[in-house]
Amino acid sequence: MLVLGIESSCDETGVALYDTERGLLAHHLHTQMAMHAEYGGVVPELASRDHIRRLVPLTEGCLKEAGAAYGDIDAVAFTQGPGLGGALLAGSSYANALAFALGKPVIPVHHLEGHLLSPLLADDKPEFPFVALLVSGGHTQFMAVRGIGDYTLLGESVDDAAGEAFDKTAKLLGLPYPGGAKLSELAKSGTADAFAFPRPMLHSHDLQMSFSGLKTAVLTAVEKVRENEGSVSDQTRNDICRAFQDAVVDVLVAKSQKALLDTGFRTLVVAGGVGANWKLRDEFSRLSVRPSENSKSRTNRKQPPAEPVKVYFPPLEYCTDNGAMIAFAGAMRLQNRQPAGSFNVKPRWPLSDIVQTA
Repeated sequence: MLVLGIESSCDETGVALYDTERGLLAHHLHTQMAMHAEYGGVVPELASRDHIRRLVPLTEGCLKEAGAAYGDIDAVAFTQGPGLGGALLAGSSYANALAFALGKPVIPVHHLEGHLLSPLLADDKPEFPFVALLVSGGHTQFMAVRGIGDYTLLGESVDDAAGEAFDKTAKLLGLPYPGGAKLSELAKSGTADAFAFPRPMLHSHDLQMSFSGLKTAVLTAVEKVRENEGSVSDQTRNDICRAFQDAVVDVLVAKSQKALLDTGFRTLVVAGGVGANWKLRDEFSRLSVRPSENSKSRTNRKQPPAEPVKVYFPPLEYCTDNGAMIAFAGAMRLQNRQPAGSFNVKPRWPLSDIVQTA
């Protein structure tokens, strides 16, 4: 089956073709980053209009690259939500109109399910079950994943998502939009322990997280530096970036270890835009978990040995929003006999409310 995937949840237009026998045949992506940079953030109306302009050329580019024609498409998958209402409507309208014209089914896909399953596009694929850390500009949450459509929310950020905190902190430091990636790059030149920022909810004994307070800590540090030195030097800015990034990563690593211990799983999948962060990837490459001491180990006064964890990231090109993950998720749901969808969108749509597959 050849599935066309359409992604238009925010500021990136993605189109891809996935074949259930041959794999991913083509995927094209247009980012609106330059357009929104002038305004310091995403302008929903501009995003919606740009999706409309890009969808047909991107689709034709994918078909040409794959050596396929419109008539070869067996189903059209699209992002139904969550996301910006107008942007979602642009993708849904196009997907439904195209599917109707071709006489093919349309498959609505949850945006986060696309991210969650994106590591399965890699050659080295994780096996079910696993813990998924969805970490992006809009969401930071842990899911227990036992199969396609079988997801249980374990915990999430109670305020800002990690990616949102990166971008907002970058803006406080005067970095251009979107600043999260730039902040991460500058952190490489920062001095460790030059600044000490809190690790919110690190010891909360659950899988809830909070990142909004880190922005306040950064603002306080910047104001103190300006008060004492008159301005923030490049090196001081890099030191602040390093301290902020270290704080976020420390929380994500600690909470990931707890999620693995709570579920008993020993496979972790990290998906979403922040999954491209070099520090996060470096720390997770050495991840292990140490189970709680049992009665025997307490008697012998020995800690139980650390257990290795398999950690999977999607390829870097699939970390941000893209059509490939939507085409793949749609294909998986089509194979699991999900009924065809209809023309509607869900700007707010908890992953826990997702339709279970057969």
